Amino acid sequence: MEPTNENVLAALQPICRTVASLDLSRPAEAEAALAQSVSPGALQEIGALLSSAFEAGWLCPKSGGPGVFFGRVAKPSDQTAGVSIDAVEMEGPALEHLHPKGEVSLCFARSGDPRFEGRPAGFVVMPPGSRHVPTVTGGRMLIVYFLPDGAMEWTPA
Repeated sequence: MEPTNENVLAALQPICRTVASLDLSRPAEAEAALAQSVSPGALQEIGALLSSAFEAGWLCPKSGGPGVFFGRVAKPSDQTAGVSIDAVEMEGPALEHLHPKGEVSLCFARSGDPRFEGRPAGFVVMPPGSRHVPTVTGGRMLIVYFLPDGAMEWTPA
């Protein structure tokens, strides 16, 4: 599949609908529901599509500091079930922020044995009101993250 924005969006729409239906205040339950909603084969296809989009240069065209590249796939809309979709390719720390309505990250290993927030590749749910400095250790990851209503608050430097 060609790594166009339209194809990436189409591949991620089912995840958007699942994210919109979940109670993110219960991260473990939300992660289990997300893991059951997408087959391992579909996750592998999504990872390959995202990697191709990154290599094509349009998925994460902006630099967010050393080792961090980011970009937006879609603003919240009816098409995304009210969830924004953003992507980051990174190692090390990024900028601290708050998740007023929670955040769902889908992480793919790019090199090494990376961990996002100490967790291996896969889904990571941050509950509403959580704050963190997103950090990848042990390698690089490509992460697509979903924010209900696009809600995120950046912490002033």
